[in-house]
Amino acid sequence: MKPILATALLALFATPALADDIDCVSTTFRVMGTNDKVCVSAFDDTAVGGVTCYIAQARTGGMSGMVGLAEDPSRFSLSCIQTGPITADLAKLRDREKVYSEKTSVFFKHTKVYRIVDAKRKTLVYLAISDKIIDGSPFNAVASVPVTPWSGH
Repeated sequence: MKPILATALLALFATPALADDIDCVSTTFRVMGTNDKVCVSAFDDTAVGGVTCYIAQARTGGMSGMVGLAEDPSRFSLSCIQTGPITADLAKLRDREKVYSEKTSVFFKHTKVYRIVDAKRKTLVYLAISDKIIDGSPFNAVASVPVTPWSGH
C-alpha cells in the first residue's frame, strides 16, 4: 500500500521540466521597450533520462513585453534528441505526460510539451501545443526520439 501511495503523491506533485534559455535573436526592432525575438530553450525529459528537447518560441517585446504583460504569439518549433542512454522502461511510462510548460501570457495561456509513448514503434513522441482556457490554438509542433541502444556519440 505504501509504494502505491508514494507513487500517487509523486505523480500528483510532479512538475514539468524547467528549461534553460540558450539564446534569443531579435526579429523586430522596437523604439520603446525590448525587441520582439525568437528564443531557444532546452529541457531534459527527467522521467526518461537521455532525452533533451529544444523549443524555439516567439516572444513579444515592446513596453508590455518588457514588464511581462504581453501575450506571446503561438508560434514555436520543437526538436528532441537522444543525448545519452534512455533509462526509462517504456512499459512503465504513462501513455501521455506533460513534460514542459511555459506561461505565454499574463492570463491562462501556456505552451506545453507532452511526451506520448508509441510502444509499437519503440519511439517517444513529443508534442508541443499552445493552450488558452477560453480559446485554444491549433498551432503545434512534433518531434520523435526512437528508443535505441546508446553508442556514446
